[in-house]
Amino acid sequence: MKRSARARLGQDMGQHMGRTLFEIYHDAEFQTQHHKFSASGPGLAALKEAQAAGKGAIIVSGHFGQWEAVRAVIKMHGLESGAVYRPHKNRHYERRIRAGIEAGGMPIFPTGRIGTKALVRHVRGGGIISILLDEKYLEGVRIPFLGHDAYTSLSAAQLALKYDLPMIPAYGIRAEDGNAFRVEFEAPIRHTNTITMTRAFNDSLSARILTNPEQWYWMLRRWDGVA
Repeated sequence: MKRSARARLGQDMGQHMGRTLFEIYHDAEFQTQHHKFSASGPGLAALKEAQAAGKGAIIVSGHFGQWEAVRAVIKMHGLESGAVYRPHKNRHYERRIRAGIEAGGMPIFPTGRIGTKALVRHVRGGGIISILLDEKYLEGVRIPFLGHDAYTSLSAAQLALKYDLPMIPAYGIRAEDGNAFRVEFEAPIRHTNTITMTRAFNDSLSARILTNPEQWYWMLRRWDGVA
């Protein structure tokens, strides 16, 4: 890309990111604005079928668009999704962001051993969990993401296989006016093995980012440390 195009992309990303953070801060109100959300895709029916059968489900997404719109649509359909959450050291930010995530759906689970044990109990008991899988995870496996190897967690696929749960990619794509969202639930990723399933998700998210690059907000070094 030319320098001018990169600068424009950065500006657009900053605007989208600011809106997203503000909406999460005020998630209790955001979740009630049903007129902003439209839902489509086979994954939503698969989610309902799993719940009707008493089974849990794993929703996988990334720091793309407005991921809380996915949980808002799940609530609109009479269900509720918990979330995985990374605690923050800044106590002021921590208080605000945690309250927003809790408003989007309960329970929420902190990263780490204790949170993981509680998460497993939740999905084994028929609960839904939403996980953002685009963070660098050094204990993970090198899997292509946007054309380059990136350390990626296999946790979602491991849970899906071990407990026979659907693993459903879902994305809340912000419309051009900035105030509405197309929430698209893709078909569940076919159960094969952890690496193949996680690569299928990375390919899914990569395609979304290439279509709307200004809506991907992961600003840390996603590929750092990969030879």
